[in-house]
Amino acid sequence: MKTAYNFNAGPCVLPRPAVNSAIEALQDFKGTGVSVIEISHRTKEWEDIMNETRALWRELLNIPDNYSILFLGGGASMQFLYVAMNLLEHKAAYLETGVWAKKALKEAKGLGNAYALASSADKTYSYIPKNYTIPTDIDYFHITTNNTIYGTEIHEDIDCPVNLVADMSSDIMSRPVDIKKYALIYGGAQKNVGPAGVAFAIIRNDILGKVSRYIPTMLNYQTHIDGESMFNTPPVFSIYVMHETLKWVKAQGGVSAMFERNKKKAALLYEEIDRNSMFIGTAAREDRSIMNVCFVMAPGKEELQDEFMAFAKSRGMVGIKGHRSVGGFRASIYNACPIEAVEALISCMKEFENLHK
Repeated sequence: MKTAYNFNAGPCVLPRPAVNSAIEALQDFKGTGVSVIEISHRTKEWEDIMNETRALWRELLNIPDNYSILFLGGGASMQFLYVAMNLLEHKAAYLETGVWAKKALKEAKGLGNAYALASSADKTYSYIPKNYTIPTDIDYFHITTNNTIYGTEIHEDIDCPVNLVADMSSDIMSRPVDIKKYALIYGGAQKNVGPAGVAFAIIRNDILGKVSRYIPTMLNYQTHIDGESMFNTPPVFSIYVMHETLKWVKAQGGVSAMFERNKKKAALLYEEIDRNSMFIGTAAREDRSIMNVCFVMAPGKEELQDEFMAFAKSRGMVGIKGHRSVGGFRASIYNACPIEAVEALISCMKEFENLHK
């Protein structure tokens, strides 16, 4: 099998045990003789997987009992609309830190009074806004904790005087989170906790039922809470791989262990970017993401971008091309990305520098 170091931003690298288990389940799900993509979601075997997956979420993130955990189709982009549909009654404020935060705000504006409380658009979203005051007369304050395109991250659970809603698509399970500080956390699975095809939502139950508008059945969080994420057929394969991925996280020592590994990987890669004369980081140092490391060629070296891309590919690097909107390079080093992959990328960068001395 060809050696490849997977730095794709999503779908992401997955733990090999989860992939192997998924392969087995495609052939025979839990000894039923039926594939996991054929199994009825009303069977006991599947209900056990749903219950175990919820239990893993609750255990790994210490989610209190007054929060519901949902697994839904449509990805995080659909959650942009879910959030506003279920929570926006009077007005809401958003922290605009990148493309996805801007898109979430757009959906809210389509339903009511929503605005950007602070934005880093003035510097191409290369930093996290500071020194803003959260008003107390809003229904909720929305943040995107990690910005995959620009490589910035909110590293702490902020104190918020109103309901705090967070899109944690790309850093969930990468660090411990104080769930009690949030009213709602959501995201797509394909960054850190599974394959594309399913979104998660962690909802404090008391925030629902407060809006006066009609909420379409399928966009109503309460529908899916009452149906235990099976009001309609759930994305069974994606949830199964999520289940296996979370089992792997637990076996590795849980979220705290993931955090220590992730900090180490990020520190090694940022250290090389800062040392290497060929490259320069793009995010403000204090806001650098430990999930998505973004960098470009150093001033005067821009003409070498395509050459480095080809060079890195020849050394087995996969998915390091930056997002099409910003260019450059991006190494996504999610939970399942091994430190050996980061070390291989660093060696590649050093070798490229030596070629051009």
